[in-house]
Amino acid sequence: MAAVEEPKQGISAKPRNAIVILLDSLNRHMLGAYGGREFATPNLDAFAQRALRFEKHYSGSLPCMPARHDILCGALDFLWKPWGSIELWEQPLTAYLRDAGVVTKLISDHPHLFETGGENYHTDFSAWEYERGHENDPWKTRPDPSWVGAPAWDAAGNLVQSTRNYELNRGYFRGEEDFPGPRTMAAAARWIEDSAPAHDGFLLFVDEFDPHEPFDTPEPYASLYDGSWQGPHLIWPPYAVGARRRGIMDERQARQVRACYGGKLTMIDHWFGRLVAAIERQGLWETTAVIVCTDHGHYLGEKDIWGKPGVPMYEPLGHIPLMVAWPGRPAGTTDALSTNVDIFATLADLFGVTPEHRTHGRSLIPVITGERQSVRDWALAGVWGREVHLIDATHKYARAPEGENAPLSMWSNRWSSMPIHHARHGYRFPVPDERAWLDRMPGSRIPVIRQPFAAGDNVPYWAIARFSGNHLYDLTLDPGEEENRRGERAEAEAADKLRQALKEVEAPGDQFVRLGMQ
Repeated sequence: MAAVEEPKQGISAKPRNAIVILLDSLNRHMLGAYGGREFATPNLDAFAQRALRFEKHYSGSLPCMPARHDILCGALDFLWKPWGSIELWEQPLTAYLRDAGVVTKLISDHPHLFETGGENYHTDFSAWEYERGHENDPWKTRPDPSWVGAPAWDAAGNLVQSTRNYELNRGYFRGEEDFPGPRTMAAAARWIEDSAPAHDGFLLFVDEFDPHEPFDTPEPYASLYDGSWQGPHLIWPPYAVGARRRGIMDERQARQVRACYGGKLTMIDHWFGRLVAAIERQGLWETTAVIVCTDHGHYLGEKDIWGKPGVPMYEPLGHIPLMVAWPGRPAGTTDALSTNVDIFATLADLFGVTPEHRTHGRSLIPVITGERQSVRDWALAGVWGREVHLIDATHKYARAPEGENAPLSMWSNRWSSMPIHHARHGYRFPVPDERAWLDRMPGSRIPVIRQPFAAGDNVPYWAIARFSGNHLYDLTLDPGEEENRRGERAEAEAADKLRQALKEVEAPGDQFVRLGMQ
C-alpha cells in the first residue's frame, strides 16, 4: 500500500455535486478509451480525456439489479440472495442523502427498476422520471395502428417476430429521438439545464438501459456496421454457450448480432455527448464529480459465448469500465483494483454520510486525489448459486461447487426476483417452506427469513446451470483467459485468499460447504 500523501494541487477533496451515468451492458473492450477499435464511441472517448480511467474495475453482484444494489446500497448481496428489492435491514444511499439535505434525481428507462424485484430502488430519490418502452416494459397493449417504423409488424398488422412487449411498444418510436435511450439522455440534459442550477448540492443518477438488448436502432445505426445484411435485423441475441458450434446461429448471423450491439453503442454514445454538452454549458465541471459506469458487460461471441448464460465470469462480462471526472483532477489512469460497491462508498464519502447497515465498499477518493495508489487487495464477484470469484491485482479465481450445488440458502424478507414469465413458461419461483427459519444478516439485529435449499430442490433459476469446475487465470500473462491453472500450486493460494475474503464479509456457512472450503 502506498504511503499517504497530501492531495495534489488543485484537486477538490469533496465536490458539491455528483452525476452518475450508468450505461447497462457497456462492454469495456469495445470502447475506444479502453483500446476498442470495432465501433465508434467518440463521446465516451472524449470524456475519458478529462477523466481518471480505472483499468482494474470489476463487477461485484450480478446481473442487473444485484449490480444496482451494489451501487445504491453498497453491500454485496450475491452470497445471500439472487435478485431482489432493498431489504428492511438496509437503506439506499438516497435515503441518507435525503436526511443530509442533498437533492437526488433519478432518470431512467430501465424496466427492472419498476417491477417486482426492483420496485423500491427509486422510491427514496427526491424525484424520478421513467422513460417507457425499453425491453419488456409492459407499456402498450396494442401496436401503433400506423405501424410506422415498427420492423416487427407487417403491412397487414401481423406480428413478424414474437409477442414480446417490446414489439407492442416499438411502433411508437417514430424517429431516433423517440427511442427510450435518447429520451432518457435528453431528459437528463434538460434536468441539468433547467433544475440543477437551483440546487446547492445534488446527485443526478442516470440509469440508462442501452446498450442492453434489444439491439434495435433506427438508421443509420441499424446498418452502420453491417451494411450488406438482408432482412430484419437480429436485435435479440441468444443466451447460449457454443451458439455457433451448436448451430444456434451461423457465422453470418453472429456478425449481424454483434453489429447490432455496435449500432446501439454508437447511438447511445451520441446522446451521451448531448448530456456532456449540457454539463459543459452549465459550467459544472468545477463543482461536480461525473462518474460513468456499468453493471456488467455482454458476451458477443467471445469464447463462442452469447448473452449472460451460466458460465464463469470471464473478462468480457466482469471486467468493466469506470471513468471519473473530478474537479481539478487531470486525466489519467489508475491500476487500483475497484468494484461496484466502491462507487457507493465514494459517493457516501463525497457527501459526508455514513451508512448504518453493513457495507463492503471502499471510497475511491484517496485514489482520485492521489493520496493512495490503492484501497483494496481483492474483490468478490458472482451470481447467486453459481461460481464465487476472487479477483486480485494479478489473478482471477472462480470457485465452483465441489459436488452438488448445495447446500444453498436465500435470505430475504421481501422474497422477490426478476419476473421471467415471458422466458420460462410455467416456472414458479420457490417460496419459503417449513424448513425456513429466522436468522440475522451480518451487522443486523432484524430477523430475516432464511430458506435452505438441498440437492434436488426447485431452486431460484439463477442456480440452474452446469458447472465446468474451478478456473484460475493469471490475467497479467493471460488476459484472454486461455490457460486454466486449476490444480497448480497457485490454486491453493487463491483458494486460501477466497476463504479469508468470505470470512471477512461473514458469508453464510453453507457457501463454504457448497464450495468445499470448510
